[in-house]
Amino acid sequence: MNVQSIIGAKGTDVATVAQTATLHEAIRTLGELKIGALVVSGDAQAIEGIISERDIVRTAAAGGAAALDGSVGSVMSTDVVTCSASDGVDRLMTLMTERRIRHLPVVDDQGHLSGIVSIGDVVKARLAELEQENRALADYISGH
Repeated sequence: MNVQSIIGAKGTDVATVAQTATLHEAIRTLGELKIGALVVSGDAQAIEGIISERDIVRTAAAGGAAALDGSVGSVMSTDVVTCSASDGVDRLMTLMTERRIRHLPVVDDQGHLSGIVSIGDVVKARLAELEQENRALADYISGH
């Protein structure tokens, strides 16, 4: 299974936020959409950064509630790890584990944002692969 099959099932919508938005605004969006990260982009195509719940919690822990008046741009991660539609689930698991990240923006051949996959999407895809393999083995063993 690859990224294309994952985003084909879940859709290509990606929640974005501008660098100038406040952390309060980012928190509101995360809560409303029930997601864990926002891609930072002014045009919903070029990736400028990413901000996760973890980034916001660390900022609040270090600076208190007043820090949430700061901008997304001051907190976002700019070293964004991305993937492409042809990447397999194994590569995603490796990237997420090695980099300790939970969200990977998907980019097209021009580097434009074309989707996002979360650790939950990857686990779901891997479980589907395992179930398919188990069915195939059971069919083989039983002679079907």
